[in-house]
Amino acid sequence: MEFNNLVNKAKKIRTEVLKLSLDKHEAHLGGSFSIVEILLSLYDCILTEKDKFILSKGHASFPYFLMLNEKGKNPAISTHPEIDLINGIHCTTGSLGHGLPIGLGMAMARKLKRKEGNIYVLMGDGECQEGTTWESLLIGAHHKLNNLVVIVDYNKIQALGRVDEILSLNNLADKFKAFNWHVIEINGHSFPEIILALKNKSSEKPTAIIAHTIKGKGVSCFENEPRWHTRLPNEEELKKALEELK
Repeated sequence: MEFNNLVNKAKKIRTEVLKLSLDKHEAHLGGSFSIVEILLSLYDCILTEKDKFILSKGHASFPYFLMLNEKGKNPAISTHPEIDLINGIHCTTGSLGHGLPIGLGMAMARKLKRKEGNIYVLMGDGECQEGTTWESLLIGAHHKLNNLVVIVDYNKIQALGRVDEILSLNNLADKFKAFNWHVIEINGHSFPEIILALKNKSSEKPTAIIAHTIKGKGVSCFENEPRWHTRLPNEEELKKALEELK
């Protein structure tokens, strides 16, 4: 598979997210930039008409809307996605910890109805601290929901601090394994690793892909800086960011 096109497309999407954030006067640039390669891999290489995708970390919605626009959808652009089935949004998200249990319910319904298609849920690492996450892991494993794939954007930063300082997750992969999920750890910015992991989901149990990412990926002054969770760039920072994303 040729990945140069995807790499260039990722830069373009980050540029468009930056411009959209300025236009809307709202931004979650750090968390949006960390998931671009994951979203591109899903929408350009994996998802079929039978599948459903849920962006559980709804604050990172701008690259998601851009993906949907590219696929011919026209959802209303807002800081958090609101359900719009016609335009490809299967779940309203924003309050963290809700996307996974809703996706779990969808996966269970499909199993009961013997309906084809997978449910993909992209969630943040801070979101893993929610109690609903661990309840969902128990239920998913118990019912052998092999049609459920969770991708964790493990960028190690939540809101305006670092996960290890706020509420450490320690070895997140081991936690998923302890709940009897099939676990794959990858570089969340490597298209070959992301796509291979998505294609190698378990046929017997739910799959968790722990994607190690960099918050603010693609712009040096954004990377690994918690302050870019909600901050908009000034004129000088914008000029540098656009130059790096050429």
